[in-house]
Amino acid sequence: MKLVVIGAGGHGKVVVATAMEAGMEVLAVLDDDSNKWGSRLLEAPVWGPIFSFSSFAHETDVGFVLAIGENKLRKKLATQIQGVRWATLVHPKAYVHPSASVGEGTVIFAGAVVQPSALIGKHVIVNTGAVVEHDCKVGDWAHLASGARLAGGVNIEEGAFLGTGGVVISGRRIGRWSIVGAGAVVVRDIPAQSVAYGVPARVQKTLEGEAR
Repeated sequence: MKLVVIGAGGHGKVVVATAMEAGMEVLAVLDDDSNKWGSRLLEAPVWGPIFSFSSFAHETDVGFVLAIGENKLRKKLATQIQGVRWATLVHPKAYVHPSASVGEGTVIFAGAVVQPSALIGKHVIVNTGAVVEHDCKVGDWAHLASGARLAGGVNIEEGAFLGTGGVVISGRRIGRWSIVGAGAVVVRDIPAQSVAYGVPARVQKTLEGEAR
């Protein structure tokens, strides 16, 4: 498959690398920063602004992926970009058990492990070295940062973020659009729209508003 990557930042660089390792041809990287146009991200050309996606959308063998680390922005762009085929990327040095389910637009990076009967939603980031154990559920737009660890039966709801090295013990839940800090150990459920961190993780504040 040929690929168009949306986002030319550091996260985009790792997405491009993942695609190339998976044997895909990256036709273009799109980004609204005009200073990046005409440059290259690894070997991929930074072609132009995000709205120029329509130049590639008609091609049947081209997939798209959002290389945007911020969850709410990733959701917003996915709702604005219509009529494209969202690709699912899995680095060849990641492990995904055949019984696991992985949604469209999701990227699973090098060293990640997704175990039996795990359900990974749409446009999820399973970052470098993250582990998703058996029977976990990871909702759409969620992001498991590098080295995050989910024990069995964990539920990460829509749009939640688990920071680098964060750990969630078996059967716990992180509510929708919550943020859990790096190195946190989640031993109790985290409510929706919360910011939590520490060992054990405790809610520090509640976020206002709702993802659109």
